[in-house]
Amino acid sequence: MRIVLVGPPGAGKGTQAHLLAKTLSIPHISTGDLFRANIGQGTPLGLEAKSYMDAGRLVPDEVTIGMAKDRMLQADAANGFLLDGFPRNLGQAKALDEFLAEQGIELDGVLDLEVPEDEVVRRIAGRRLCRNDGGHVFHVDYNPPKVEGVCDECGGELYQRSDDTEEKVRTRLEVYHTETEPIIDYYVQQGLVATISALGKVDEVTQRAIEALKQNG
Repeated sequence: MRIVLVGPPGAGKGTQAHLLAKTLSIPHISTGDLFRANIGQGTPLGLEAKSYMDAGRLVPDEVTIGMAKDRMLQADAANGFLLDGFPRNLGQAKALDEFLAEQGIELDGVLDLEVPEDEVVRRIAGRRLCRNDGGHVFHVDYNPPKVEGVCDECGGELYQRSDDTEEKVRTRLEVYHTETEPIIDYYVQQGLVATISALGKVDEVTQRAIEALKQNG
């Protein structure tokens, strides 16, 4: 299957992408991984992306699109892939369609994870990370530490990331509504979108996603 996963920040895209890719036996292709791999390997596209990032500028669409194309052409993606974070705007969605048409393949579905805006803010603004190990993540409501501000695992100080404040989260949501949400309408017109609620337990959301993809297929 060839799937695009969309949803606002805080919808759990990364978690669901990992679980769905594993269940469907297809590679999970995320923009974050693409950037890290290309920059780490010193590819021409990676070096170009790094030059923009070092200058504090946005990486142009054509660079991101180039990385995504290269990744989708790798052997492990021959029978399908799950795209997470790409495309993130209409220009990238149209470029993806052109690339797939050139390869003689099509998308099987676009999975839209739906979460109320207030829940997105609650999920992200409530996160707390351990200063000693960012891998230890807590939440003031859903997974609170036994002692406020102290990591259960190592006793380190817990902190809130600067871009996890409510104000920053609402700004990120505005960007999502402006840049990324239009691709959902674009794919609705192609009959590809399956919208599911991303509320509830992780495994429940995964099951909903799999059922939606079956029905959409």
